[in-house]
This record gives sequence, C-alpha cells and structure tokens, in this order.
Amino acid sequence: MSESTEPGPVLVVGLGNPGPKYETNRHNIGQMVLDELASRTLPMESTFSPHKRSNAQIVQTRWKMPDGSERQVILAKPRTYMNLSGGPVAALAKFFGITPDNVIMVHDELDVDPGFIRLKKGGGEGGHNGLRSTSKSLGTKDYQRVRVGVGRPPGRQDPADYVLRDFATNERKDLPFWIQDAADAVEILVGHGLSVAQNQVHKK
Repeated sequence: MSESTEPGPVLVVGLGNPGPKYETNRHNIGQMVLDELASRTLPMESTFSPHKRSNAQIVQTRWKMPDGSERQVILAKPRTYMNLSGGPVAALAKFFGITPDNVIMVHDELDVDPGFIRLKKGGGEGGHNGLRSTSKSLGTKDYQRVRVGVGRPPGRQDPADYVLRDFATNERKDLPFWIQDAADAVEILVGHGLSVAQNQVHKK
C-alpha cells in the first residue's frame, strides 16, 4: 500500500493587535491580508471563529493545489497583542501537528517599500516584536514569512509610532491592491513552494 503524497497542513498567521483601535494601523496589515484570504474561501468557511485551544481566531479550509490535490490550510489571527503573538502560533501548530517550516507569518515590514512583497524563510526578525515572540515560542526562526512593505517612517518619526498609525491618505487608495498582492503571494507560496513563489512575486 503506497503512502499518501498529500502535503501536510499549513498554518498562515496574520500579525496585528486586537480591537478596533488598531485594526487599520500599518502594524495590522498582516491581519488585513488574512481577511482577504478568508474572503476567497467558500462562504460557509469565511468567518473567523475562536479556537478553544489557543488564543486565536481561525478559519479552517482546504486549498486546491496545482497538481489537483487539496491541502489543509489554517488561517489564523492571534487575539493577543503583537508582542505575545508566539503563544497562539505555537499552540495552533501543536494542535494541528504543523511543523515550523509549514508556518507562514504575514506581517508588516519597515525594510520593504510600500506596495512591495518579499518572501523568505528564517533569518532575523528586524526588530519586529511579533516575529520575536513567534521565534521564541516555536523555538526556531525557520518559518516562512510574507513581508508586506510599509516603508520607513518619514523624517525622525519613531518607527514604533509609525507602525501604530493608519496608512496615509495617499496610500489608502492603493492599500486594497497591496493586500490582494500579498494574499496572492501566500497562495503561490502554499501551492508552489518558496523558490517558485520568490521568482514570481519578487519580479513584480
């Protein structure tokens, strides 16, 4: 009897802070991308609901892969503040039996220009508290990242203050397109793997 070749489940996490005060901040663009991904699933699956074993809201779904197979995908938004994101991520990974290399973190990135998406696996956290917490809780930095560019703050503005502010007026008209591009990048990453996804996404 041959073993199943179906790929293991993947956990896609959108980083951000909870509550209406923060939901339109630059720091919450990861959660905006997760909302977009959830909206692309079947209507009955598209609503995030609390997960009893972790402090997160999730959508469980299955995505069609390029070879016609299906892959279980868990979309998750931690309900903690950014600097405590790792706890829910690790709890979900343990519950669903997901290895760190099948964890994808979607987050804002100061070192990438607005409107650009960059993909990588492992490496430093660049001062991002959500990634620091995730690395600590998972016990490794070797998870995948979808880095959604928000750019550096103007002048001498503090980066921490910058990411906790809403997007500027001139950015808001383009924000829906950035979110769609980031969601596309997640789908390519899940379906084709990191190398192919980097080749496609980084060319844009």
